[in-house]
Amino acid sequence: MFVTQPLSIMLYFQLVIMAGTVMLAYYFEYTDTFNVHVQGFFCYDSAYTKPYLGPEENSAIPPLLLYALVAGVPTLLILVTETVLFLVQYTSKEFDRSEKTVATGDCCYLNPLVRRTFRFLGVYTFGLFTVDIFVNAGQVVTGNLAPYFLTVCKPNFTALGCQQALRYISHQEACTGNQVDILHARKTFPSKEAALSIYAALYLAMYVTCTVQAKGTRLAKPVLSLTLMCLAFLTGLNRVAEYRNHWSDIIAGFVIGGAIATFLVVCVVHNFKGKLLLSEESPSPPPVDHMPGGPVLNMGRVDTSLEKYIASQNHIAFAEVT
Repeated sequence: MFVTQPLSIMLYFQLVIMAGTVMLAYYFEYTDTFNVHVQGFFCYDSAYTKPYLGPEENSAIPPLLLYALVAGVPTLLILVTETVLFLVQYTSKEFDRSEKTVATGDCCYLNPLVRRTFRFLGVYTFGLFTVDIFVNAGQVVTGNLAPYFLTVCKPNFTALGCQQALRYISHQEACTGNQVDILHARKTFPSKEAALSIYAALYLAMYVTCTVQAKGTRLAKPVLSLTLMCLAFLTGLNRVAEYRNHWSDIIAGFVIGGAIATFLVVCVVHNFKGKLLLSEESPSPPPVDHMPGGPVLNMGRVDTSLEKYIASQNHIAFAEVT
């Protein structure tokens, strides 16, 4: 069909964007393509002498658990909600097949449940990788030091001439500790954990608020939304309590994750206000007033019928050509 060509182009374009986003996130996360800025420090700076509580896996909220939650909970919640809404509407009315001509050009009809779920989860996944890119870019550019930096850096203050506490050390060779821990301690601003947690919580909170319109949920929706936001805040609080991030890192992560979630919900999925799972019945055309003895009126009706016939023939011609 003629309609399927621009849809195929748009789908291909979106897949290219998604693939590029994933690749960029991969290069930031798992390669040394982008060098971290080496930020200096003052001797005996108390802001960077907090104890080191071990690698991230020893945290109360380890990365594996956090990534599983921000990926699994939204997927499960959106799948369950969309399925329930679809079944409720399916049992109350019949499909309106006129929508498939506009959506897929009568070529490959997609179930509204699949289409909506794929759209909302696709945008959410794109947002996750976007948050990761923004956070990694900020960490690489700033090279902000963790509260435990001097603990893992283990500088030789005597050799560095740190008899005065205000002496500034700018060169990378000042550290004698484990290089992996030192590199990780230079990548704290903004906090990735705070950004991902607030992004997932805010996206889900807006999804539930905008999508679920059933009676009796007036109190349940804000309770669920506030619970999600509270969990995100506790994630940031845990990072500060374990001396893994400064408060400035957490606030910056919250701002980035919240801004990206808000932009995607408002500007991309339009507050989840797309077409209903099952379209409402199209309203019947208004009745035509019949006036006696009006030859001009009769000719107008003939013209209207003729135009409809021509339009239908053109539609068939496009279908045969494409």
